[in-house]
Amino acid sequence: MLVVALAAGAVVAASGVGIGLWATSDDGGPAGSAASRSGDTAGSPSGEPEPSPTRSYPLSRAPRTIPAVRDHGAERGPGWRPERGHRVVVGDPALADEGRLVAGELGLTYAGEKGDERAGDLRLELNRGKGANPESYTMTVRGGRVTVSAPAEAGVFYGTRTLKQQVRGAGTAPEGVVRDEPAKQRRGMMLDIARKHFTADWIEDRIRELGDLKFNELGLHFSDDQSFRVESDTHPEIVSDPHLTKAQVKRIVDLAASRHITVVPEIDSPGHLGAVLAAHPGLQLRNAGGGAVRGAIDISDPASAEIVDDLLDEYAKLFPGSQWHLGADEYQALVVPDPEASFPGLAAAARKKHGPGATVEDLATSWLNDRADTVRAHGRTLRAWNDGFFEGGSVRAAKDIQVAYWTGKEIGARQPADYLGEGREVLNYNDEFLYYVLGEPNDFVYPTGERIYEQWTPRVLRGTTAVPSRYDGQILGGSFAVWCDLSGAQSQDQVAAGIRMPLRATAQKLWDPAEPTLSWAEFRSLADEVD
Repeated sequence: MLVVALAAGAVVAASGVGIGLWATSDDGGPAGSAASRSGDTAGSPSGEPEPSPTRSYPLSRAPRTIPAVRDHGAERGPGWRPERGHRVVVGDPALADEGRLVAGELGLTYAGEKGDERAGDLRLELNRGKGANPESYTMTVRGGRVTVSAPAEAGVFYGTRTLKQQVRGAGTAPEGVVRDEPAKQRRGMMLDIARKHFTADWIEDRIRELGDLKFNELGLHFSDDQSFRVESDTHPEIVSDPHLTKAQVKRIVDLAASRHITVVPEIDSPGHLGAVLAAHPGLQLRNAGGGAVRGAIDISDPASAEIVDDLLDEYAKLFPGSQWHLGADEYQALVVPDPEASFPGLAAAARKKHGPGATVEDLATSWLNDRADTVRAHGRTLRAWNDGFFEGGSVRAAKDIQVAYWTGKEIGARQPADYLGEGREVLNYNDEFLYYVLGEPNDFVYPTGERIYEQWTPRVLRGTTAVPSRYDGQILGGSFAVWCDLSGAQSQDQVAAGIRMPLRATAQKLWDPAEPTLSWAEFRSLADEVD
C-alpha cells in the first residue's frame, strides 16, 4: 500500500508549482507563513493538525490555474480526484446554481443541501463575514473531500473554477488550503457588436470562457455610426439587421449572471450615433457652412436629449446590472481648432445655458452629466471614455462618473494622472495593449498575450508607462476590448482564436498583482492543459 500511496503523492506533487505571495485568513486578516506560501513546509496554515498519514506523501504543490491562485497552504495527503458517485452538496440554497454547474462539469451527483459528510464530497458553503471581499474564497482539500467557502456566491463560483481547471489539467486537486481573491474589482472584456454582428451563441460561448477565467464584466457596445444592434420598442426605426432580439439579450444577461458576470451596455453619445441619425436626420449636427458632421448629434436641440434618454430608459430595463457605459468619446464638434466658430449654434446654446463665458466643451460636459442623471436614476454606476472629460471650463463632469481610459492619441488627450489627481476612479482600457481592432486600421496591431503578460499592469494606463503606485487604489480594474472597425477582416471564429491568449494574460494581470512566476511559454502551455 505504501507504493500506491507514494504514486498518488507523486501525482499531487506534479500538479503544480508553489506560487502566490498573499493570503488572508477566514476573518480577513493575514494568513499563511512564508513557508506555506513557498510550499516547502508541512502543516495547515490555520494551525489544524496535519492529515494522517504524514510520511506517505510529499508536500503538495499549489494548483496550476489561470489566473494563478494567490496563496496555497501546502499539506501532505493524496488530494482529491472526482469519481462517479461523488456528491456536490451545498450549505445554502443560494448556491444551487453553482453546485449544479460544477457537478455537471466534473461528472458528479448534485445532492443539494445535506448535513452529512461522505467520502469524496465537494461541499460549497457561504461564510458571510463582515468586510470580506465577496469575490474571495477558500478551497480546502483534506481527508478525501473538498470544501469551497466564501462570503458570497461569486467567491464560491471562483473556487469552483479553480477546482475545475486543476482537475482538467492534472486530474487531482492537491491537498491543502487555497486562499484567493482578485486584486482588481472590475475585470472585463468589451465587445463591439455595433460594427459587426456576433451571434447570440458566440457571445454565450465567450461568457462561459470569461467565467472560467474569473472575469466579471462583458461590455456590449451596440450603437455606433454603422449600426444599432439590439431590438428597440421605443425607436424600432433605428435598429439594424441583423441584430439581437430582446429575448436573446435576456438569455445572454441571464447566462452572464449565472457566471457572476455583469453585462455593461454602452449607447455612445453625443458622438457615434450615426445609426440613430440615419433615421432622424434632422437631429444631425451641422457646421457653420451647413455640412453634416458624421455621427454627431446636435446637443443644442432638446429633441436630441429626448431620443437618447428614451433609449437609456428602455435599455436600463433590459440590462439590470450595476454598471453602465455612457460613451462620450470623439464628439466631432470638439476635434476642430475653434469649435465656437465652426459650430455657432452650439456656442450660443452653451452661453445661454451656462453663462457668457461658456464653451462648446461646457455644453458637451453638460450633455454627459444630463445623460448620467438619466441612468443614475436607475441605480447604475457610471463610466465614460477619457476624452469625454475636459480640463477647465465652467462645467465639470460629475464626480461619480468613472474614467474609462483608452488612449492618449486623441486631440487634447489628458494624462491619466490628471484624472487620478482629481480623485477620480479609473478603469484601464489601454489601447496600446488591450485593443483588438479588426483589420488593424490607424496603426493598430493585434495585441498578443505575451506582451500583456510580460509588460502590462493595471497601472499602465497610457502607452507603456505606469502611473505612480499611490494611485493603484483608484484604478478599479480594466477591460480587454474587441473593436470591429473593419468588420469583415475576421470571422467570429478567428476573433475567438485571436483573443484567446490575450484574454488569459489579461485575467492573470487583473487577478494577481505579483510578477508572474511562470514564463510565457509555461503560461501558454498551461492554458492548453486547463482549457
